[in-house]
Amino acid sequence: MTSTAQPEFSRLVPLTRFGAKPIRHEIAATEDECAALAQRFGLPIVERLRAEVELVRLGNNMFRLDATFSAEFVQSCVVTLDPVRGAVSEEFTVLYGPPEAEAEAGETVEDEIAFEPLAGNAIDVGEAVAQQFSLALPPFPRSPDAILDAETPAADEPGPLAAALSRLVDRGGDA
Repeated sequence: MTSTAQPEFSRLVPLTRFGAKPIRHEIAATEDECAALAQRFGLPIVERLRAEVELVRLGNNMFRLDATFSAEFVQSCVVTLDPVRGAVSEEFTVLYGPPEAEAEAGETVEDEIAFEPLAGNAIDVGEAVAQQFSLALPPFPRSPDAILDAETPAADEPGPLAAALSRLVDRGGDA
């Protein structure tokens, strides 16, 4: 028996609520949801995740989500594993519709607009925001004090390649 886990930041908008006017919401993750999102995305801390969302019916079975979100979080430095504070703020748009409408939607919209097939009788705007947040995270967070071995000042003695080149030069370039 399979079970579908509830998303950490679920905010369902039933399709039956849609009329001629857009639906607007301000949503924010609770402390528990922030902790669950941090675990999901491998972050030490998600301090805040908020969004303003607007859903518009485009036709019988097509809907557009326009959203702006902001978040504050802590990541681990890829060099030292020290905590690195971060913040993001982004906008995104997602089209929702029946799976067979994806090809048609792809021809009529810009490349940066994603298409999601409708699953069930609601649109989860919280999950859409969580997914976009994960895509906005810096891929290689680095502490300002982090130094890679390759960045350390060179020692006074030459490395193996420099020593070999020096021997070749001393021999006049003969092998």
